[in-house]
Amino acid sequence: MIKNRVDIITLGCSKNLVDSEQLMRQFEAAGYEVHHDAEKVTGEIVVINTCGFIGDAKEESINMILNFVAAKAKKKIKRLFVMGCLSERFMTELAGEIPEVDKFYGKFDWTRLLDDLGKEYQSDLRLERVLTTPSHYAYIKIAEGCNRMCSYCAIPIITGRYQSRPMEEILEEVEMLVKRGVKEFQVIAQDLTYYGMDLYGEFRIAELIDRMASLPGVEWIRLHYAYPARFPYDLLPVMRKHEHVCKYLDIALQHISDNMLQMMHRHVTRKETYELLARIREEVPGIHIRTTLMVGHPGESESDFEELKDFVRKARFERMGAFAYSEEEGTYSAEHYTDDIPEEVKQERLDELMAIQEEIAAEINASKIGSEMKVIIDREEDEYYIGRTEFDSPEVDPEVLIKKEKELIPGEFYTVRITDAQTFDLFGEVL
Repeated sequence: MIKNRVDIITLGCSKNLVDSEQLMRQFEAAGYEVHHDAEKVTGEIVVINTCGFIGDAKEESINMILNFVAAKAKKKIKRLFVMGCLSERFMTELAGEIPEVDKFYGKFDWTRLLDDLGKEYQSDLRLERVLTTPSHYAYIKIAEGCNRMCSYCAIPIITGRYQSRPMEEILEEVEMLVKRGVKEFQVIAQDLTYYGMDLYGEFRIAELIDRMASLPGVEWIRLHYAYPARFPYDLLPVMRKHEHVCKYLDIALQHISDNMLQMMHRHVTRKETYELLARIREEVPGIHIRTTLMVGHPGESESDFEELKDFVRKARFERMGAFAYSEEEGTYSAEHYTDDIPEEVKQERLDELMAIQEEIAAEINASKIGSEMKVIIDREEDEYYIGRTEFDSPEVDPEVLIKKEKELIPGEFYTVRITDAQTFDLFGEVL
């Protein structure tokens, strides 16, 4: 146990990661040594930033807390603090059930943790972070909360109403990160496309991305978590115009059946969804679309599921993830629908959907053999340098594996000819 050292463990999404990085900077300013590696914890203080999105995530967070409760009992750590989404939602219950935790904090009150340790939150460092990602890319959180109120989703319950960050503050943070060598920016929010409505009375995501792409030193901008209803179409010309804006859009569609879209409170129809995808592909040629789909929501009939499978075949998403419905306390679905689809049926549907996507992904990857692509190198491993194209977000999308025949520098861009492809990876050589 190393005195004056803090280990921060982040679970869940990249939005949580940004909070952890900001907290790490505050701890550093307060004189602590700070680390971010759940596998190598040696500090006297541990802070766990939890996720509470779906059942599996909640279970992972609880297990992590209990692991460190045990470590505290064995005197391997001295103090244990818990923050984040799970803690925000179930603080009273958690405090009652796991009293060994020194204190629980919510998603937005973690600054009090510093006070409780006798330190002061330094507001002049509010935009500064300790990057836990490779130094050439960072996540930029442009908003918190969500106003969409989908029937199955607990996020608005946890995070509250949508809160955009002021545009000037976001741009200032990007400029600060560019000075530190960051070239690639993953722009994130629970709902990217709603940005600005609460602050400015209109959607301003197009203006934000336009201004961000014009900043010197910004090489790639990638957009995560758009929403299909009332999509701000003025974003598409910005994506087409700027070479620094990756031809990539992460837009969670969840389903295609009108019956399911209505039950899910998605505020969009099957017809509108198809029209939206067609327009995105028409206005931004070559774009790669990532989506997330849900199976097993209450009321999903066999015909609804067949419609979903047909949709995946027709839409040919370059990137797709899917998950099975998990009933979340307090949501409309939990209170008004019966979770009537057996778990094994949910899993069968999930496997079937992903099998269809796997074939599509393999075909799309194979079509890239022989092409030349701009690739950023993330890291080196035993036999390969590992990179990504503009169509690939870190950790969730395919990577480009390049044999170590000549020295490459992580964080630098190279032109790579694609020589081979697997379902989820490409192989290439530097030209």
